[in-house]
Amino acid sequence: MPRFAANLTTMYGELELPERCTAAARDGFRAVEMQFPYAHPARTWQAQLNASDLEVVLFNTPPGDAERGERGLACLPGRVDDFRAGLDQALDYAAVLLCPRIHVMAGCPPADADPAAVRGTYIENLAYAAEQAAAMNVDIMIEPINTRDIPGYYLNHQQVAHDIAAATGADNVKVQMDLYHCQIVEGDVSTRLRTYIPQGRVGHVQIAGVPLRQEPDHGELNYRYLFQILDELGYNGWVGCEYRPRADTRAGLGWLHAARRASSH
Repeated sequence: MPRFAANLTTMYGELELPERCTAAARDGFRAVEMQFPYAHPARTWQAQLNASDLEVVLFNTPPGDAERGERGLACLPGRVDDFRAGLDQALDYAAVLLCPRIHVMAGCPPADADPAAVRGTYIENLAYAAEQAAAMNVDIMIEPINTRDIPGYYLNHQQVAHDIAAATGADNVKVQMDLYHCQIVEGDVSTRLRTYIPQGRVGHVQIAGVPLRQEPDHGELNYRYLFQILDELGYNGWVGCEYRPRADTRAGLGWLHAARRASSH
């Protein structure tokens, strides 16, 4: 059975963010991820994680000005200084929280931006991020995201992500394979797992039901089958549960209990 990490941004929404650590540990999670930890000091997170005996395995770089619709800065020409400032903040948090992965958000370039400049900026920023992170044994993650959830997002397809990661020349630039986004954009998820997992560049997997982004026991993906494929392929990374519960988070964990029962047989 894969190792599951609770996403504290999307799960346990009835609690304040740091307090969600206690709830996740109560429900048997040994690891957590989140989108943006920056509303709370890193030491506050550290205390909550330590008290709950949890590790944090992933979070994002700052998105930029979210109120203006920014969803990352890495591919935006002319924003290199802002990108590096956000990266520094993320690395500071990673150092305190011992987080081994940072998702560097690509962003949404202007419609009139030069494609070559956008791609070049993205690759250069990722290479810089990888160099800074390597000294801390941190992997830089890039994630293809569907444009229904984030219109205009730059990175959408798995193969493009692998090509960009390779173009950086950095071994610690990895692909974050969110099966929810993959199904919406490309489909054929089982074949894509069999294609990309063996290549060794997938550093993290995330799940959610499709199309409503709810628990992974509802919708058009057969996650029980996909979990079996991950086991068959020898994937030993974390699987982040980045879904929005239909109601109470704990009441919706039947899929997790079923997965644990299946693995014990």
